[in-house]
Amino acid sequence: MSAVPLIGFILIALLAIGFAVVPLLRMKEKKGRALLLAAIALFMLGIGGGTYFFLGRPHLAQRAAQGLGTREVNGLIPMLIARVRQRPNDAEAWRYLAQAYVAARDARDAAKAMAKVIALTGKGDGGLDSAYGMALAQDAGAVTPQAEAAFADALAVDPHDAAARFYLGLARQERGDRAGAAALWNSLLADTPAAAPLHQMLVDRLAMLTAQAGPGAAPNPQAMVAMLAARLKADPNDALGWVRLMRAYAVLGETAKAKEALATARKTFKDNADAQTAFATAAKALKLE
Repeated sequence: MSAVPLIGFILIALLAIGFAVVPLLRMKEKKGRALLLAAIALFMLGIGGGTYFFLGRPHLAQRAAQGLGTREVNGLIPMLIARVRQRPNDAEAWRYLAQAYVAARDARDAAKAMAKVIALTGKGDGGLDSAYGMALAQDAGAVTPQAEAAFADALAVDPHDAAARFYLGLARQERGDRAGAAALWNSLLADTPAAAPLHQMLVDRLAMLTAQAGPGAAPNPQAMVAMLAARLKADPNDALGWVRLMRAYAVLGETAKAKEALATARKTFKDNADAQTAFATAAKALKLE
């Protein structure tokens, strides 16, 4: 799976930043306020599902997201379309339409709605610029020049914008600028909690950059294994990571290191029966004991 679809799992959660401030109290129309409140509630469900998919129990979140996409979202979108047709200069209504499209996993129309918001309000909203860039990248399956420009606008407002740094790193990597990609991802890694899935993703991508001798070159297996070992030393609570490390050492013919990894893994997960079973199965398959 390429990075753009994978990072899409984070998309819904990160978009909340761009749409957090909602001036509902300024609305005098009860009907309009009720509609936008419904949009907020729906979007919060989308954020919860997207975040839970990435951080929690995927099968539960996927089931909720599927129900959301086929019923509530598709029912809300026509109402929001009708509202923006009645009030084409209502930036907030366009925002909610963009949110609904995101929850419905329609990146193309979400990007169009966000572009309308930017046209109405001007640049300077870093969260919106970042969300717009993500929608463009999600739709294209790559960081297009237009998406790059949106992320650059986001960083101009907030140099710590996580999505902008991640995607701009992807763009630099695609151009062969490994040093530029590494700089962005290392800065993001420093701001990302070690327990977050994004942390591991960044470590793996930085390992790939380090292991490549040059643009288009094949990865260096020893360097990649060394990076995996370093990551597990810093954060040993990854049972599957230990299995990967054992297998990698075995493939490289470094049996002693594979056995050492097995011993460390068993000690780390001494109270986890499932992990112990996985380690025993791997040890048997790799002939480590």
